[in-house]
Amino acid sequence: MRLDKWLWAARFFKTRGLACEAIGASRVRVNGVVVKPAKEVKEGDLLQIRAAEQLWEVVVQGLCEQRRPAVEAQGLYQETEAGREARLRQQELKKLAPEPLAEQRGRPTKRDRRRLESFRSG
Repeated sequence: MRLDKWLWAARFFKTRGLACEAIGASRVRVNGVVVKPAKEVKEGDLLQIRAAEQLWEVVVQGLCEQRRPAVEAQGLYQETEAGREARLRQQELKKLAPEPLAEQRGRPTKRDRRRLESFRSG
């Protein structure tokens, strides 16, 4: 089964196009090697996937040609213990020290500007 199709079916990416882009940008490795989207994946392969600012390290447990519900998709892989610990640690660090202004998009609103001015003035 193609790697991009498996990533889509396992719900790591919403579309196969996004999976192809991630593979092309070297954010997906199979057994430690950067590969192309057409790489054949088989059971037992170790995948390292960087998706949505998270690093997943999973072992392929099954193959499925169709995109199924999330509960069934989770049966296609098993996350490694080291990968799970690292991912959870990264999530905790992000909660404790969020990026400044990470949620802000575009220009601040009038309300945001007033809050900033009141904060600066004391």
